[in-house]
Amino acid sequence: MLVPVGSGWSLWDNTDPCMVRLVPVGFSSPCRVRLVPELRVCPPQLPLIRAQLCSLLSVPWVSSGRWGSAVSPTLPSSELSSAARRNPPQVTQPESCRICPGGSMAEQPCLRPPASPAAPNPQAHPRDKWSKKMDFLLSVVGFAVDLGNVWRFPYICYQNGGGAFLIPYTLMAVFGGVPLFYMELALGQFHRTGAIPIWKRICPIFKGIGFAICIIGLYVSFYYNTIIAWALYYFYSSFSGTLPWASCDNPWNTPACTNYFGKSNVTWTNFSRSPAEEFYTRKVLEIQKSGGLYDIGGIRWQLLLCLFLIFTIVYFSLWKGVKTSGKVVWVTATLPYVVLLILLIRGATLPGAWRGVVFYLRPDWGKLLSTEVWVDAAAQIFFSLGPGFGVLLALASYNHFHNNCYRDALVTSAVNCLTSFLSGFVIFTVLGYMAEMRDVEVEDVARDKGPSLLFITYPEAIANMVGSTFFAIIFFLMMITLGLDSTFGGLEAVITAVMDEYPQVLAGRRELFVLGLITVCFLGSLSTLTYGGAYVVKLLEEFGAGCSILAVVLLETIAVSWFYGIQRFSHDVKAMLGFTPGLFWKLCWVAISPALLAFIVISSLLEQPPLTLFEYQYPEWSISVGFLIGASSFICIPLYMVYKLVWTPGSLKQVRSDNARAPGWAGVGRDPLWGAGLVDASLWWCSQGSEDEGR
Repeated sequence: MLVPVGSGWSLWDNTDPCMVRLVPVGFSSPCRVRLVPELRVCPPQLPLIRAQLCSLLSVPWVSSGRWGSAVSPTLPSSELSSAARRNPPQVTQPESCRICPGGSMAEQPCLRPPASPAAPNPQAHPRDKWSKKMDFLLSVVGFAVDLGNVWRFPYICYQNGGGAFLIPYTLMAVFGGVPLFYMELALGQFHRTGAIPIWKRICPIFKGIGFAICIIGLYVSFYYNTIIAWALYYFYSSFSGTLPWASCDNPWNTPACTNYFGKSNVTWTNFSRSPAEEFYTRKVLEIQKSGGLYDIGGIRWQLLLCLFLIFTIVYFSLWKGVKTSGKVVWVTATLPYVVLLILLIRGATLPGAWRGVVFYLRPDWGKLLSTEVWVDAAAQIFFSLGPGFGVLLALASYNHFHNNCYRDALVTSAVNCLTSFLSGFVIFTVLGYMAEMRDVEVEDVARDKGPSLLFITYPEAIANMVGSTFFAIIFFLMMITLGLDSTFGGLEAVITAVMDEYPQVLAGRRELFVLGLITVCFLGSLSTLTYGGAYVVKLLEEFGAGCSILAVVLLETIAVSWFYGIQRFSHDVKAMLGFTPGLFWKLCWVAISPALLAFIVISSLLEQPPLTLFEYQYPEWSISVGFLIGASSFICIPLYMVYKLVWTPGSLKQVRSDNARAPGWAGVGRDPLWGAGLVDASLWWCSQGSEDEGR
């Protein structure tokens, strides 16, 4: 068992009572430090010498790589035997490191890389930890379960064969989503750092992945929080005796407004507009004042105020780190489940609810022969679980080293998928009710997708229920909390990545940095608050985090599995959990998950349906702008690769040759470009610059 002692070292808990084995961070092979026979150090006594070894391992090193002299640490006298107190232990220089080049055992001098003068003192600013295990679990669940679980999964499910869609969805979750979810949690927990600096330890030339993740996180924050602001506007509007979208007798309504609830002989045509639709488009968005992307108009001050309140909540939830956000999620992550249960019970009692459930689950087995169904299933599970956004890395980095992230991955993934399935019943019981009231088929009611399903279809049904005000309030409160959870996770990923990358500048200044980041996100969201802001939201939603995030996840998986090495990653997991991942997980990480991601990316690029919103056809130039938005994040990866190749002295062949001969840790060569993957997959901790950051 490895016991972290700081300063980049761990203790190896072994059976030899006279031997302490020291493990440099990232190694699985210990260095032996023999103690005098009078002090028999058994495993229960290991915590007693941790503090002494932390200081002991920080002494200067001579050029040969060995300690200059023996050191006599003073251990707590109250805990030692009388013999040990009479004979203070002498810790001598290490005898050797037992390493396995080429699979055979060999003795090598125990070396330590020279300390980096710019490396931060890990004791000066200790890393935060979750106060409770449930804080972490609720944060992960809150991030993974977002608005997309409520609007995207039900629509994709019935569109792609109903109950038959659950087969490709489950297969994609088992072989693609969950393995990558597990991988990111393990990476974050082991390396204890964010999405940018973690690549110094995995494969430095892929560090551009971290910058791409941060840019994608900013794009998402530009539009996602605006959707939460819409929900807040609805929430405020719900505090009235009669909901404002319940009738056609309002100043914003048009002659096309048709209210069929509680009335007979009402004909619903393709030109009819419900009161809820006109409230959303003509009152909340005021989209009639925009001519499209050519003329998006001015800013809606009501939405500006709502967005300001949302970002204020986000700031005060994140400014102190996981100590504050871990408490907030106890409300924001649990409240949606209470509301979903209430809405499910209410929906099941509505007339015609069974029609919606049958339509939701009725299998269309012929759909399974369509490639599009499998692409949609894979895309849904990857976007739902959220690997690649850097959030899982950031949240897991605040865990204790031996936390069971394997169990956490399975539990939170299952909760996420079951929540999506449950949301389908909540939505389709109401759609069946609306079909019954309109006297049409369910498929004619369920045409809306995306935010329209939450802001038009469901509010319309709520407006005609008994106790409509109560159900409207709790529904939009649920939407706000679902959105806030995901915002917490997305911005925490950016905060952790940047602060871990520049600790000398930002350490101790988290409040100011979070304030600056929130300000940037608020200013970047202003275009989505205009009269044509819904068009901007749709554009950012499609291209800001579409193919680009899937491509980032693909490269991340390849870098970890192929360059860092699946065996080294498995050793890391074993050091934390005490067991090695099974063959199934290794096959998924090395081959199956990358293949699925490549399949989705290629299919998405080849099939680009026309982009429309409210019968508005996006012009060709806007599609080009969308591709530029997507490329602006992904381009960080090749640009950083070029930067490293250009600025690393010498040719690629010389760098590889020189670093293979130069001693690194335990005398093993290191490559500042590719890290460990191409030097020796069983030995070298892939890290550039000999950074000793501790765990």
